[in-house]
Amino acid sequence: MLRGNHAARIDEKGRLKIPNAFRSVVEKTHGSELFVTSLTGESVRIYPMPVWLVHEEKLGRMPSTHPSRLKYLDRVNFYGQTAQIDSQGRVVIHLRLRESAGMSGEVDVFGQYDYIEVWNHERFIARLHRDPYTDDDARALAEFGI
Repeated sequence: MLRGNHAARIDEKGRLKIPNAFRSVVEKTHGSELFVTSLTGESVRIYPMPVWLVHEEKLGRMPSTHPSRLKYLDRVNFYGQTAQIDSQGRVVIHLRLRESAGMSGEVDVFGQYDYIEVWNHERFIARLHRDPYTDDDARALAEFGI
C-alpha cells in the first residue's frame, strides 16, 4: 500500500529519487521494473510493472475497437515508457512527459494506493484550489462506506 506524500526533486538529467518509504514498498512487493506514464500530461504516474500488467489484462477484455479503450491507450502510450529503479533509487522521467508535466526541481510525490503520482508543486496547489472537495464528493464516498 502506497500512501501519504513526500517532497522530492527532479535532477538535471530528469531523474526522480523515489522517496525511501515508497521505494521499499515497491521493490519489496513488485521489484524494480516500472511503467512511467500519464493520462493527461499534467502529472506523472509510476506503476510497478505487475500493477500495470493487471491494467493491461483488464484492457484486453474490452473490444479492441472500443473508443474509450483507444483513447486511454493513445494517451498512456504517448506519455509512457518502461523504466527501472536504479541502484540509487532513481527513475528517469522521459523528456516528453517531463516537459508536459512541468517536472523540474521540487515536486510532490503521492502514494495512490498501488501506484505513485508525481506533481509539479505549484500545479498541484493550483489544482487543489481549482477543484475543491465538495459535499457531493463526500456523499459519493459515503456510498462506499468511506
